[in-house]
Amino acid sequence: MQAEDAGKEQTLADALLLDAALEAIPFGFCVWSPQFRMVMWNRKYRDIYGFTLAQLWRGMTLEEVVELSVRLGNHPRTDAQTFYEQYTAGLLGNRAGERVKSRELVQDGRWIETAHVYSVGLGWVVTHEDVSEQVARDQLQQKRERELERQNLRLDAAVNNISQGLVMCDSLGRLIVCNQPYANIYKLPPRLLRPGTAIEDILLHLFDRGLETSEGRDAYLEWRRDVGSRAEYGKKIHQFAGRTIMMQQHPMKDGGWVTTHEDITEQRQNEERIRHLARHDALTDLPNRIEFLEQMARTEAGARRGEVAAVMFIDLDRFKAVNDTLGHAIGDEVLKQVSARLWGATRETDVLARLGGDEFSLLIRPIDTPEQVARVAERIVKSIRAPIHIDGQQIDIGVSIGIAMAPGDGIEADTLMRNADLALYKAKNEGRSTFHFFESGMDAALQQRRAIEAGLRQALANDELHLMFQPIFGVRENAITCAEALLRWEHEGQIISPAEFIPIAEETGLIVSIGEWVLRQACQLAADWPTNARVAVNLSPVQFKSQDLVGQVRSALADAGMSASRLELEITESLLLSENEQTLASLHELRAMGVRICLDDFGTGYSSLSYLRSFPFDKIKIDRTFMRGLTTRKDSLAIIQAIVGLGQSLGMTTTAEGIETQEQLEMVQAQGCDEIQGYLFSPRFRAKSLSGC
Repeated sequence: MQAEDAGKEQTLADALLLDAALEAIPFGFCVWSPQFRMVMWNRKYRDIYGFTLAQLWRGMTLEEVVELSVRLGNHPRTDAQTFYEQYTAGLLGNRAGERVKSRELVQDGRWIETAHVYSVGLGWVVTHEDVSEQVARDQLQQKRERELERQNLRLDAAVNNISQGLVMCDSLGRLIVCNQPYANIYKLPPRLLRPGTAIEDILLHLFDRGLETSEGRDAYLEWRRDVGSRAEYGKKIHQFAGRTIMMQQHPMKDGGWVTTHEDITEQRQNEERIRHLARHDALTDLPNRIEFLEQMARTEAGARRGEVAAVMFIDLDRFKAVNDTLGHAIGDEVLKQVSARLWGATRETDVLARLGGDEFSLLIRPIDTPEQVARVAERIVKSIRAPIHIDGQQIDIGVSIGIAMAPGDGIEADTLMRNADLALYKAKNEGRSTFHFFESGMDAALQQRRAIEAGLRQALANDELHLMFQPIFGVRENAITCAEALLRWEHEGQIISPAEFIPIAEETGLIVSIGEWVLRQACQLAADWPTNARVAVNLSPVQFKSQDLVGQVRSALADAGMSASRLELEITESLLLSENEQTLASLHELRAMGVRICLDDFGTGYSSLSYLRSFPFDKIKIDRTFMRGLTTRKDSLAIIQAIVGLGQSLGMTTTAEGIETQEQLEMVQAQGCDEIQGYLFSPRFRAKSLSGC
């Protein structure tokens, strides 16, 4: 009995000792029988998975434990059945006594490492250890290693793939490292690229191969020898093998240095190209306004010493028509050819520039007499007058030139250029395709023109414009059949001639608004005339550029309550010079409304007969210049006779303008003119006087 009790006590003591041993293990521990039932476990095992004491018992199946663990959220990446099948497969696959490890990420981001070994007669002994800290350390170490590897790769890429050559030397001037671009820039052999190579050996090799520096070989070598001791940044630009190389030297704290070498050949070429483009015209490659003004400024000092120079302002004639009819591509080619011709007429010391558009300028220096300048201008006019042939097109243009002479016409660049511009304006007014020297009175004329322009802008608002009417007498009717509206302007108590302000109104575009006012005013006044009397209104070619001209005519007739058949619109041959489709379309639309279209000043243009073919005019007016020589020149009478016959053949009314004597009247009547206009019948009058004429 005592032996039996002693045996029980020993068994109990062994069990307590085993439990104590299991609890002392610093990791979780459990044993699964061959039938996957729980044999033993320790508290650390329960703590790792969050099991309570009551939730585990001896003989509990592995499947039950797995379901409990999944329910507690320990295996968020799988379900209980899948985990059980994978776990048991792993156990059954290891019965050879080997210790097999695995890791699993459980709830709260913890990593649990398990290791199991199979023991015959006992089953699988499994250890469970929380290795989260170790995993974190491992991951940090791996991250550091990867980052270091990436940095090494970046450094290698930076050193060998940058476009700049890179060289690092120690304090003794020995090569530590260099990259491939450095070797490529200077075409260095491998023996000079080894670490430890003296940088002076590399430089001597380069000088033997043609390295060029601004300070020379010896001074450059001395500078490179002392760079470590100076410990300062330095930069040099030198030439090698036809290339421009920029070298920058950066000192290091240990007395060594790093140099970068960059091939800046293209950069220098681009900079030079940019400097050239900044001062030259992109289309013609001539100097532009900026360069020309700088050259003019350099001329001022010589002008103050009495040296003579000339400034030409050159403007193309009829160039706008080229752009409008043939397109800007042809216009650009014309400018190129004009530039070449202008260049051919100049000397090496002259400066030819394109100021913009079709405007050029020429600075001629030195010169002795104005006759020299005149000969240059004559060569230019003759050269540009010659036809230009582009893509099968013959293009005829001309050139007008204004000339100012220094120091007589001014010393400062602004003064000379302004005076040359005034002379150019004079040349254009004299008929174009010519040149004109500056004259002292031109500035006053320009001021007068500017005053007219400024006053004209306010003329409508200030009620300074009014209409006068000149009657047109019908020969067969023996009565006034029409009256022409004539615009008059009274400004500050002075009557301004239409010959002065109409061209300015056309140049500035003011003619569009003024022309619309004339049209409306003429219709309003004519509405009170006898119903058989028409009113004639002159239209400027500029008005036809307005998209709303037809609408303006229709609105003026409607507001006046006047029939379209009582309105005559007079145009000149210059409107049809380019045979613009929009212009012809507007004329046809106006005629379709019932408005009569009249060709004014007939016989003075370049191709009048072709105009009569391009549009069916209702009336042609024979220019007054033919009337002045009617009684003395047989050719004038013959021309009038031909025009009247032409009008009769085409079914057009013919009107003789400028009839001032009885003899003139009888002669044009004898030729069969339909209408007569001139001072012989009546001076100009206000609209209300029509019924009394």
